[in-house]
Amino acid sequence: MVKNKAVKFFRKLHKWPGIIIAGVAILFAVSGIVLNHRYTFSAVDLSRNVLPPNYRYSNWNLAAVRGSCPLENDSLLIYGNIGVWKSSTGLASFSDYNQGFPRGIDNRKIYSIVRFQNKLFAGTHFGLYYREPAGRQWRKIMLPFREERIADVSLKDDTLLVLTRHHLLQSTDGFLYDVVQLPQPVGYERKTGLFTTLWQLHSGELWGLPGKLVVDLLGMVTVLLSVTGLLHFFFPKMIRQRRKRQKPVKSLAANFKTNLRWHNVAGYVFVLFLVVNTLAGIHLRPPLLIPIAGKQVGIIPGTHLDNPNPWFDKLRRVRWNEEKQRYLFSTSDGFFWGDEELSQELLPVVPQPPVSVMGLNVFEFMGNQKYLTGSFNGLYMWNLNTGRSVDFFTGEPSVAFGSIGKPIAANMVSGFVVAGEHAWWFDYNRGAVSLTERSFPGMPTEILNDSPISLWNTALEIHTGRIFERLVGPFYILYVPFAGLCLIMVLISGFIIWWKAHRKKRKNLWLLNAGN
Repeated sequence: MVKNKAVKFFRKLHKWPGIIIAGVAILFAVSGIVLNHRYTFSAVDLSRNVLPPNYRYSNWNLAAVRGSCPLENDSLLIYGNIGVWKSSTGLASFSDYNQGFPRGIDNRKIYSIVRFQNKLFAGTHFGLYYREPAGRQWRKIMLPFREERIADVSLKDDTLLVLTRHHLLQSTDGFLYDVVQLPQPVGYERKTGLFTTLWQLHSGELWGLPGKLVVDLLGMVTVLLSVTGLLHFFFPKMIRQRRKRQKPVKSLAANFKTNLRWHNVAGYVFVLFLVVNTLAGIHLRPPLLIPIAGKQVGIIPGTHLDNPNPWFDKLRRVRWNEEKQRYLFSTSDGFFWGDEELSQELLPVVPQPPVSVMGLNVFEFMGNQKYLTGSFNGLYMWNLNTGRSVDFFTGEPSVAFGSIGKPIAANMVSGFVVAGEHAWWFDYNRGAVSLTERSFPGMPTEILNDSPISLWNTALEIHTGRIFERLVGPFYILYVPFAGLCLIMVLISGFIIWWKAHRKKRKNLWLLNAGN
């Protein structure tokens, strides 16, 4: 009797939450597969009009603009998530300057543009490109390794500096590159962030492409379980309806059994993998993200993170400091100095300004050893001579690096543009904000029409639950942990039901055989 009550309890625990979570699980699975293959889907775009209003550009928001690059003849390039557009320093009009980039707005995600030896060099999410100022299109440069994501492009005297997430590249002509693996920092311990480990476990990247394909398989299994689970709920109702109408139900009953068999087999074979993957996923969003943020763990041998490069996936920006004759690197572990030969251990810069975990978006040299640094943590004026950094807007000293604080601030700085004597900073939500008397012009219709959202970014918004913010407000942040915990409950209760039924079936078979 107790066993029957337990089975009934687990059936209810599996049935009703399962029906509720099925659609969400399908969204998680499909969006996750897209996220795992950004390059494959990079050419696929969606109109921003099919998404909630907060996904439409207004006043150059949503990181539309990251920076600018002055040209000759009083002209200017602005670049960012909208690609590259040419204008005059007066910003009276804009012309398309994206010719040569592959199709898809994701292929026009520009991180940095510099002029070097009368050519333009652009660092994008999918490679390094160059263009003659009078040329008609951008052309891709083949780099000496498979890394394609360019984190930054900068200059050191007569040398072009190209920074990937793993290495520094140096070139004196813009086409042939020396690859430099940066020395380890002082006091280096071979560890990685727990967040990074869980992130790569959740995506499967921890084991490279084979791992991603396994996680893709888990996504397809999730869809199969969700669909067969819903069919299992509706099949009995369909059979009863057909019987009432005195119609044959034999084929429908056979399909019902086949559907249940597939549901059970997929469930008990993959339940452990699905639970582990879901547990990793719910720790990537608040509130479960909070206890693991900043935690360091050992690197798992044989995984994607098991790399001899101490800066693997950590490099973000680079500047050559002429007065100090040293490199200044911005990394996911903070700012570091590097000697000119890059032969000695990198030294942490102490103190240093706050930078959001999302990375440094503004890194402008302002003269007299001062840098303007901007991220989703705000905008700061950093004096290297005194080590002091102050909030650009309030003049208050910054909070010491490494202290616990919010990952975003009131001013989410996503870009900075200088045109002649005027300058603007760009807030991710509000868009262009003037630092002088002149306001930034509105977004032309041509740019709005030519700046859709990529399928990959749409999948990211769905996977993280941000797309539901207009419906539930700030509570959207609980979407991932609540849905994940519900999914885990459905998976475990389903396995318990199967296990009890499987053991009972085996017991009955044993008794039958014993009786014979």
